[in-house]
Amino acid sequence: MRVISGSRKGMSLKSLPGTSTRPTSDKVKESIFNKIGPYFDGGTVVELFGGSGSIAIEALSRGMEQAIVFEKNPKACAIIKINAEKCRMEECLWIEKKDARQAATILKLKEVSIDLLFVDPPYATVEYYDVIKDVIAQGLVADDATIICEHDKHIDLPDHYDTYSQISSTIYGSTAITIYKKRG
Repeated sequence: MRVISGSRKGMSLKSLPGTSTRPTSDKVKESIFNKIGPYFDGGTVVELFGGSGSIAIEALSRGMEQAIVFEKNPKACAIIKINAEKCRMEECLWIEKKDARQAATILKLKEVSIDLLFVDPPYATVEYYDVIKDVIAQGLVADDATIICEHDKHIDLPDHYDTYSQISSTIYGSTAITIYKKRG
């Protein structure tokens, strides 16, 4: 796994050994960013269920200004910290060692405005996508934000989360990527 493009292009990233996390493959990551960017002029990315933090690091490499990564597994948090330090992003990437279901409350306290929200919970737990509703309900998602969900291809996500509508859903092997933007 590596940073695909931007200021840290080519830097290799660590991931947690074993099957407790599923790092987004480089091919899928590249496809996601080609659809939503591929580059940014500032903004905040929030990665729920962070794993290795590779999505947040990729977004920072491509021009996002700051990243907040939620990850409750202490070993995964250590990997995210190593990856951020290796990429010299420790000043702009914050790790919240909390369950992503607490994200709305924590982000509201921090008065965060999210420009890019990446949601990739464990595949067997469809109810974790409800975190999106909580974050939107708290008014934390910018009007021009993009919401990206990575999920098992057999899971059908809703057409809408509040005023954010599904604009694309693409399958890559056993993985699907569904993207939402705000309706007109």
